[in-house]
Amino acid sequence: MSLNFGNIHFSQQPEKVVFLSGSLLKSLGLSSRKSIKLRIGTNTVSAAVKPIERSGKHIYLSNGVRNGIHVPRQGPVYIHSPREGEIELGPVVGVLSDGPHNPSSPFGARTSYIRQLLREGNKKMFVYAFAPRDINWQRETVHAYMLGSGGGFVRKTVPLPDVVYNRLPSRKTDFSPFTNQLRDRFLKRNIKFFNWAFFNKSDVYSQLDGDVQAGKYLPETYNNPSPERIKDMMERHNFVYYKPSAGSLGLGIYRLTYLPKKGYFARYHGNGGNTLLKFPNFHSLMRMLQAKHGSKLRNYVIQQGIRLIEIDGCPIDFRFHMHKNSKNRWSVVGIGAKKAGRGSVTTHIKNGGSLMTPEQALSRAFGSKARDVLERAKDAAIAMSEAIENHHPHLLGEIGFDIGIDDNERIWMFEANSKPGRSIFNHPSLRGEGKASVEHIFEHSMYLSGFHRGNDS
Repeated sequence: MSLNFGNIHFSQQPEKVVFLSGSLLKSLGLSSRKSIKLRIGTNTVSAAVKPIERSGKHIYLSNGVRNGIHVPRQGPVYIHSPREGEIELGPVVGVLSDGPHNPSSPFGARTSYIRQLLREGNKKMFVYAFAPRDINWQRETVHAYMLGSGGGFVRKTVPLPDVVYNRLPSRKTDFSPFTNQLRDRFLKRNIKFFNWAFFNKSDVYSQLDGDVQAGKYLPETYNNPSPERIKDMMERHNFVYYKPSAGSLGLGIYRLTYLPKKGYFARYHGNGGNTLLKFPNFHSLMRMLQAKHGSKLRNYVIQQGIRLIEIDGCPIDFRFHMHKNSKNRWSVVGIGAKKAGRGSVTTHIKNGGSLMTPEQALSRAFGSKARDVLERAKDAAIAMSEAIENHHPHLLGEIGFDIGIDDNERIWMFEANSKPGRSIFNHPSLRGEGKASVEHIFEHSMYLSGFHRGNDS
């Protein structure tokens, strides 16, 4: 059956009845039926069906119907008939996150993004946000956050979703036994759950290293390197990056440099600023790392240093924000060029970095070749997304890559993130890409929920 886009209205009728406009009734193939099953999320109700005279595609739900299946709101939504005698409204997308018990900012630093998701998503489907504690598994409902008419958050009891978009904020939460049980419960109900958990750097490197297409973009990388391995890498590459496998935001990353006749150097971000230490020999460098991190060094990886293109003497790398689209294919939705701050180990904005468009950065570095270099980098990002997905056991819908380009136009992938930050979209020239990123979340949710089948009408 065709996929329809229409409007839901609430009727004050007490009995369980659904009123359908003539064109919608015909499009759904229900003209001869007296009753239907109506579904939203995981909730279903049986109801009488009656035609009404009204142009356009409209569905009116009586009190008995909408209260029985917890319809979140009136307004625009997709409507289709997946099986004879059934109507499905939706899709229902739940944004999973967590934060403080603060009514005005319930998801902490992610509240602004979640508000944007709710505002944009509810123009076409049902979208709500929730924390793990908001689920009532016995009743199969969620005490969710939605936006009220004034733009503030309101709480409503809604059905379990068709699709969950995971934006849980921390690795600790993501990998807890409680969250593992939560994911299992969704899967047992055939609820699609995408962006399963934060990536582990060493897992990603292992997956890509064995891939013919994607492996060529990886710098030489080793998990839990021995001191001998670190020393060898420093002597062969002059500088390396030594970083925690489960790190984020550039925390705990060291740039280790060996300069013959000058000694060993460690640069890192700490104590509110960028720090550079010099060591007379390799053993004193290792003693410092052991003293600071101890057994946690077992979870570190070492990576070949790459001489990146520079602007004003500062290295540049690129954040590629990837999304799955409505056809389940990877696409490059946003790219930000990040210029490192003076003396910084990374290009993170919080560490003094600055943001520009990729065209601005590449034209400075490569002139007339800039467009060709950018297209090759996009192709590389898509190839790496496909490779990660091929080796990943769960659904992915979004990946952020930190990609570098050297003076020889060679492309390198430094990090992949399953829940990428969105700071690149703060740049005035990238706000359109930020909006497109949100749209892709819902396009892919349409695909996962099955609402993409057939033709819009």
